[in-house]
Amino acid sequence: MTVYGIPNCDTVQKALTWLKQNNIVFEFHDYKKLGITEAKLKEWAKQVDWQVLLNKKGTTWRKLDANAQNAITTEKAAIAFMQQHTSSIKRPVIETAKGILVGFEEAAYSQQLI
Repeated sequence: MTVYGIPNCDTVQKALTWLKQNNIVFEFHDYKKLGITEAKLKEWAKQVDWQVLLNKKGTTWRKLDANAQNAITTEKAAIAFMQQHTSSIKRPVIETAKGILVGFEEAAYSQQLI
């Protein structure tokens, strides 16, 4: 299992704490240090809508002017943006044998990971 995120993100920290408390083994992939491939983003977009992956509540998105935000209307545009601005990917993304989990929801984690 791989957890993708940014280590100083509060939501990622909550998820990592939950995983550790439940003795779940995982690898951590730091977007800031390691980046993310277009292929990986496309793979995730096949499992969940690209709009789920794109974090429109975060600072990276809110700093964009309206024209830039309005230009991101397709999966292709969103993937290009997320690859260039990894902070715009909703965090964490957890890859499991059953698929991916996006964000931190304790009930979903309990159901899919325990």
